[in-house]
Amino acid sequence: DYYQRYPYTSFIRLIRFLTLHVALLFPSVYVAIITFHQEMLPSPLLYTIVSARQGVPFPAFVEAIVMEVVFEILREGGIRLPRPMGYAVSIVGAIVLGQASVAAGIVSPALVIVVSTTAIASFAIPTVAGSNPIRMLRFILIVAAAILGLVGIIMVLLALLIHLCSLRSFGVPFLS
Repeated sequence: DYYQRYPYTSFIRLIRFLTLHVALLFPSVYVAIITFHQEMLPSPLLYTIVSARQGVPFPAFVEAIVMEVVFEILREGGIRLPRPMGYAVSIVGAIVLGQASVAAGIVSPALVIVVSTTAIASFAIPTVAGSNPIRMLRFILIVAAAILGLVGIIMVLLALLIHLCSLRSFGVPFLS
């Protein structure tokens, strides 16, 4: 980042910041809106999502948790395989499992889009030390969204902000 031109680097940092938020919040916001806040969606979009969810036996919370766990299993399996084969197994496995689960009526197509967008966004986080907490927080936020909706998401984010404000690294506040 320090060896590139300022406009390019600023744009890339903005994209990384955006993908960080997508990777952290997208599944939980989906669960909160589908479960509690349907009135926030425009009517045509709501009708499309409701018709796509027709026949799905599980609530959005269970769907999201199952799909996130399956993707995390695919990611870990891909890491343990040799590089070229690991990427292929992860991509093909995600495509096959996503298509098969939609065809079987276990999950809705909208959730597959949400989980795949979240997965792609999580790959833009540059370090493992930065992506692991995001992966764990994603599950906490999905649970909070299933219990309290958007209020639960905001409560968890405020608790996270308070925790980050209280941290110190070598005597210097973490968020300074």
